[in-house]
Amino acid sequence: MNIHTKFLLVLLLSLFMGLSSAIADYSEHPDAQKFIEKLEKNYDRTKILTIFKSANKQQSIINAMSRPAEKVKSWADYKKIFIQEKRVNQGVQFWLENDEILTKASKKYGVAPEIIVAIIGVETSYGRNKGSYRVIDALTTLSFDYPKRSKFFKKQLKSFFLLCEEQKQDPLSLKGSYAGAMGYGQFIPSSYRSFAIDFDGDGFSDIWNNKADAIGSVANYFSQHGWRSGEKIVIPAKFDKSYDISLVNKLKLDKNIGNLKKIGFHPLYPLSDQIKALPLILESDDGKNYLLGLHNFYVITRYNHSHLYAMAVYELSKLILDRVKSN
Repeated sequence: MNIHTKFLLVLLLSLFMGLSSAIADYSEHPDAQKFIEKLEKNYDRTKILTIFKSANKQQSIINAMSRPAEKVKSWADYKKIFIQEKRVNQGVQFWLENDEILTKASKKYGVAPEIIVAIIGVETSYGRNKGSYRVIDALTTLSFDYPKRSKFFKKQLKSFFLLCEEQKQDPLSLKGSYAGAMGYGQFIPSSYRSFAIDFDGDGFSDIWNNKADAIGSVANYFSQHGWRSGEKIVIPAKFDKSYDISLVNKLKLDKNIGNLKKIGFHPLYPLSDQIKALPLILESDDGKNYLLGLHNFYVITRYNHSHLYAMAVYELSKLILDRVKSN
């Protein structure tokens, strides 16, 4: 066999393998077969197979999930991303355009309007960046071709099928982020089923296109996670030189003010010793800021498990509120 014949055979084999890969769909994926068997207890098998045949593996999603983690950002870096004049102005506009709905949601669920607006602002720039991937593509790709987190995403895929059945939606039409988060507030499917609501009573909890449902759903999420109306979120503090660094920026609300004072964390605001708090240090361009996050700060971290995320929501909410008050 000469070199040209070998080259031709290799080329044909490569083309065949590529074509086979392109033709293959998730209805034939070995791992998906087990998933389908479990899901058909709650969902019609024919429907599942039809949907899986139409689901497409998205290599760009795997690439995005597999990228090396960026270096841990300081508060100064994180703040520059989310606390921008443009995002504040857009937040004011979003509030004024949806003032009636925000007022209704705030009264019903006890969550401040500025917090609801700030969450939507940080998550999707008030609906401008809700994600362009089909949710079914994202969740099948991550369930069956991303072993590192397949267990988690299979749970989300099951929740997605169930929510589509419950809400009478086409699983092939709904879009979201590369991780399958959806709508104005970027709910994953399990969160959607637990916390998304039909706030305008039209029969569909539409967090993708309906601002009333999106606002009500975010408010409900915070209410269900224990938001306390009218309570402070963060207070300034003074730390002794001997403070325990291992307790800082940890998302555990397991010590009260009395405990914290004894080990070097002192609030610069009069609070009952029984109130729980968590110590925070945020590095800005002006130096370190010493703070204590209170119960409502912790609740924000239930939406995204990051103290920087919670601080961004808090700071953005304050700026938006001040601007709305001045209008």
